[in-house]
Amino acid sequence: MANIVFIGLGNMGRPMAANLVKAGHCVTGHDQSAGAMDAAAQDGLTITDAPDAHFAAADVVITMLPNGAAVLDVWTRAAPLLRPGALMIDSSTVDVASSRAAHALAAQAGLFSLDAPVSGGTEGASAGTLTFMVGGSEAAFAAGKDLLAAMGRRIVHCGGAGNGEAAKICNNMILGISMIAVSEAFNLGEALGLSHQALYDVASTSSGQCYALTTHCPVPGPVPTSAANRGYTPGFAAELMAKDLRLSQEAARTASAATPLGAAAQEIFARFADNGGRGTDYAGVIAFLRQN
Repeated sequence: MANIVFIGLGNMGRPMAANLVKAGHCVTGHDQSAGAMDAAAQDGLTITDAPDAHFAAADVVITMLPNGAAVLDVWTRAAPLLRPGALMIDSSTVDVASSRAAHALAAQAGLFSLDAPVSGGTEGASAGTLTFMVGGSEAAFAAGKDLLAAMGRRIVHCGGAGNGEAAKICNNMILGISMIAVSEAFNLGEALGLSHQALYDVASTSSGQCYALTTHCPVPGPVPTSAANRGYTPGFAAELMAKDLRLSQEAARTASAATPLGAAAQEIFARFADNGGRGTDYAGVIAFLRQN
């Protein structure tokens, strides 16, 4: 049993922390939202308003936060207080530079560290079926793999520090582009008099098959798990997709990599989020595309 401090108990962090409790770990949780902490307390977490006071006794610190600045703030405070050999894991989706800076903070304090962003959405977080894309040393990966397995089904070591974030950014660029392509196809199908079900039945078993279609189909009906069936209440919010696509383009510029479709997807999701899409599932981009 590990003594874990978990920082960030939002839509993803709370069910991830709850699965650690179910696995028998002692989890102390903190979030800036009092409501999030109250909800997490129902899952068996010990809640604290002062997480720094718990770092010295922790075996593991896990962060699930909105941006690199927030991650670095927590890691800067935690690293000097943790015992040497403790493990720090960041499961946020942040820029690669911030991730590697966090690893450097941990290394300076004699700690193991992993960047381990996730794929699978809130459904996967609740079910414990997430995919973890993991960056860090072989020793750190060995130290953290079983812990990650309590929250996910597939744990992939992608290489050194920051490579988990690199994999996540690339993966979500694929997802964002795919959702736009699927949405445009359904809009075109509608204009041509094709039913949603007919197009789904063809594309889902043909060369157009993809995750954005078969799991998050942007129209109501064909896929029960789709947010389209619940008024686009988000599993993965549009503004988070816009953020991930922005990260992909920042990384592309740094690496001098040409990603024209990624750039177009970023622009579309940014406009969608800024024009009524915030708080809407990313699949709701289909309605934005109908009008633009």
